[in-house]
Amino acid sequence: MKLTKRLDDALDKLYTAFYNGTLNAECCKSCAVGTICNNTDSWKHLSDYHGSLQLNYVGLVNQKLGRRFFGYTPLELLSIEKEFLKGCGYVLPLHHKNAKPEFTTSKETLFKGLCAAVNFLCSLDDVENVMEFYPVFENVEKKDALKIVI
Repeated sequence: MKLTKRLDDALDKLYTAFYNGTLNAECCKSCAVGTICNNTDSWKHLSDYHGSLQLNYVGLVNQKLGRRFFGYTPLELLSIEKEFLKGCGYVLPLHHKNAKPEFTTSKETLFKGLCAAVNFLCSLDDVENVMEFYPVFENVEKKDALKIVI
């Protein structure tokens, strides 16, 4: 299976963050999109609300100019983050009054979000979901499945 460069790069970054324990849904630098954007929070200026698909003025200008960040358009980045947060169990947009998972940084919660984000990333590039095929996820999934059961 041939992966695009942007998809391969995103999968490598997300896997590394998950494996190293640095993936954090509530931090703009360590969430799915923050991780894809090399742990920067510059992407958060594309929208007024974390987890929203509504582009603000800055986001709209960048979208209309065809600007890409690490291979993704502003709307694609917001969509990736939305899928990640929904997969983790958050009610969107992220807000202290909205419901969130009980254990926000647990491996199980983050793995569900990771699966949702990877599925969406694959659909953007018209590729089958690589969670079963991508070698670096294989060992993590097995190890974490054991930890979750125990």
